[in-house]
Amino acid sequence: MIDIVVVLRAEDAVLDFLSVLTDDHGGETRVILGDRAEILTLPAGTDTAERLALLSSHVRPVTDGIAAPGPEVLAGLLSRAGAWHDGHGDHDGQEGPDAHDGQSRETVRVWTHSPADNRRSRGRLGRDTALAHAGRPGDGGAGGGPELRHAVGYSPYLQFLSDLDRPMTRRLIAAKLDFVNGSCGHLLAERDPDHVVQTPRVPAAERFFDADPVERERLYALLASLDDEAASVVDPWEFGSSPYEEQRLDATAAWVRAGRAGVEGPLVEVGACEGALTRRLAAAGFTVRATEPNSTFRDRLATAFAGSEAVTVDGADLAELAKEDGPPRAAAHLLIEMLYYGQDLDLLDGLATDHVFVALEPEALASRLRPWLERSTVWRADEETVLVPPRLETVCAGRAYLSKRGSVGLLLRRTAG
Repeated sequence: MIDIVVVLRAEDAVLDFLSVLTDDHGGETRVILGDRAEILTLPAGTDTAERLALLSSHVRPVTDGIAAPGPEVLAGLLSRAGAWHDGHGDHDGQEGPDAHDGQSRETVRVWTHSPADNRRSRGRLGRDTALAHAGRPGDGGAGGGPELRHAVGYSPYLQFLSDLDRPMTRRLIAAKLDFVNGSCGHLLAERDPDHVVQTPRVPAAERFFDADPVERERLYALLASLDDEAASVVDPWEFGSSPYEEQRLDATAAWVRAGRAGVEGPLVEVGACEGALTRRLAAAGFTVRATEPNSTFRDRLATAFAGSEAVTVDGADLAELAKEDGPPRAAAHLLIEMLYYGQDLDLLDGLATDHVFVALEPEALASRLRPWLERSTVWRADEETVLVPPRLETVCAGRAYLSKRGSVGLLLRRTAG
C-alpha cells in the first residue's frame, strides 16, 4: 500500500491527514508539497515521531505568491510519486519510483484537500489534484486510477456528509499539538486568513469524502465569489433547484411588482447573474435592463433572452451605472443580494432613478445598509419586507448542507434630486 498525500504546505499534511500518515499498512507515504512542487517520501517502518520530524523541516514562513501549481504540474508530480500503473513518468520522462518492468504494483491511494475548503488556495489545489488525477489508467487496464479522497478540511459554512471518519486518539492529538506548537508556532499568530492555524483548523476527527467530477466542480464553484471560478458551472448557487432560492426569487418578484404597480419605465437589475430573477420580472410584464459584469454569466444571460423584447443585457456594474446621466430614468434599480462585496454605497446617489429595491440577509442589512442610511441625506427607507425566513438546506446533491440566512427587502426612495 502506498499513500500519496497532496497538500499545499507541509503543515497541512499533519493538520488534516495525520491519520493517513500514521496508517499502519506497512507502506510508504509520499507527500506532495504543492507550494514547492516537491515530493517528500516518508519511508515504510518509520514511526509517527520520525514522520513528523521529516515534515517539520519543510514548514516554511508565509510568503507572497503561495499557490497551487496547477493540474499539469500536479499530474507530473503524481506520476513521479507512483500514482499510476501505466509506467508514465513526469514531463521530462522520468519514471515514477515504483515502476517495475512487467511486475505488479502496490495499491495506491491519493488524498488531498477539499475543493470546497474555505481557504481558497487549498480548495484550488484539491480541485486541481482531482483534475490531474482524472482519466489516468488503473492497474491492468481497469480504469479509474488510484482511489482519490478529499479531506473535509476547513469548512466553517458547510456541514459535510463524509464517507470516512477517523477520530484521533489522545496520542495522535498530542502529536498534532506538539507539531503545531513546535514547528508552526509562527502560524498561530499569522495574519493571513488562508494560513493562520487556529482551533477549527486542527480537527480532532479527520473526515474524508469521495466526489465525482460534477460534484467536485459544484463544490468548488459554490465557495467562489463573483469571478470566473464561480461561473465555472451553470447555476453555481442552485437558484433553479433550491426550494429556498425559488421561494426567495418568487417573493422578490412579487415585492417588486407590488412596489412598482402603475409606475411607468424600465427596471434596471444590477448583477443579474444568469437571469433567475430576470425571468420572473419579464413574466410579470416588466421591461428589464439586466446588467452583469461577469462575462461568462453575461453570455448565458444574453443567450437565455436572445430575441426578447422585454429584456436587454449589458455588462455595466454599479460604479458604471452611477456615472450614467440623463434620460431615460429607470422606474427602479434592483440591488438584490449583491451588496456583500465592499461596494461604495454612496454610488447609489448617482443612479438615474428615484427608487432602489435592496435585498440582503438580515445581519448585512443591519450592519452595512442601515448605518449608511442613517447618514444619507439622499435616501430614506420607505418599506421593509421579509422576503424569506432562514432555512437549513442541502447543496451539491446532498453532499453538504448549510444555513441560508434569510432575505429582507428594503425599498429606498430618493429625498433629494
